[in-house]
Amino acid sequence: MIGKLTGRLDYRAADHVLIDVRGVGYIVYCSDRTMAALPGVGEAVSIYTDMVVREDLMQLYGFLSLIEKEWHRLLCSVQGVGAKVSLAILSALGPDGVSRSIALGDWGAVKAAKGVGPKTAQRIVLDLKDKAPGVMAMGGTVTEAMDGPDLDVVELSEPAPAPTRMAKPASGSAAASAGALSALSNLGYGPSEAASAVAEAAANDPDAGEANLIRAALKLLAPKG
Repeated sequence: MIGKLTGRLDYRAADHVLIDVRGVGYIVYCSDRTMAALPGVGEAVSIYTDMVVREDLMQLYGFLSLIEKEWHRLLCSVQGVGAKVSLAILSALGPDGVSRSIALGDWGAVKAAKGVGPKTAQRIVLDLKDKAPGVMAMGGTVTEAMDGPDLDVVELSEPAPAPTRMAKPASGSAAASAGALSALSNLGYGPSEAASAVAEAAANDPDAGEANLIRAALKLLAPKG
């Protein structure tokens, strides 16, 4: 299986890119958000991938982080959800948004993705709600694909512009949520209730740091009355 590609971005289409890895071109399909964050044609690129192999298909899907890749894997495990629907959900919500929506049981947010009906959205939330804490916890340890070392790219006879930047998704919110989730777990809260509280706190203040998320989540978890 191909889990990661590092090379030069040779071609960009509406929903996929062609990445040249030492003379071998790989077509990689991505969500809209990932496509928007990738560097320009001719620049160095590194991306996590998931490979689907069937009798009639062999296709690569690309992700900016392991959290995005993990949500894609989990979404595709739900009955009636294929790669196209998964990418549509990730395009609409992003990996952090998927974590929040599923942790909160907000199937309405999932339904907003193109091609996702209410029954499918409800099934996704029901099937994956218990998985949300584990994926959210990955935010504290995962290293984005775009933060790798400088790339050794083979120059062509007519070299493309030198690599100048690497796509880098915002990861602060994922790391803050992971830290807050870990802190609440250490305080004895269950994974599901902690994930729901952190997700709600993050939704109320997307720019909150770890400490603020912990305080807001504790308020949400405090006994009412």
